[in-house]
Amino acid sequence: MTTLDANAEHRLLAESNIWVATVRPDGRPHLTPVWFAWHDGKAYICIDPKSVKARNLAQNDRIALALEDGSSPIILEGRARRLDAAEVPAGVVEEFRRKYAWNIRTDGQYSLLVEVTPDKVMNWSGGG
Repeated sequence: MTTLDANAEHRLLAESNIWVATVRPDGRPHLTPVWFAWHDGKAYICIDPKSVKARNLAQNDRIALALEDGSSPIILEGRARRLDAAEVPAGVVEEFRRKYAWNIRTDGQYSLLVEVTPDKVMNWSGGG
């Protein structure tokens, strides 16, 4: 697992939005901002199971995430894994509730939880 410095860890816990890049079947990139949670060295996003992101990840699990700040970027590259309801870590549910006052277990639209395990981190925010 990739380790992060304290500043990067703090930003991943505190910042609200992250850009998600997935790959379409024809190779074109798809880029969108989403809410996210950072928990135990992994990023979690909740997406609509009918979305372009979900369709892209079903055929190619490679993913990149980037915080919004272009002056001090943190970029994560890795693999995405769809989680079943039984696999959702309790800490992730609590993190979404803390950051957004959002219960991801009861959301009818953004019901697909995706776990992102970074295999590469690029960090220009003070180390890493």
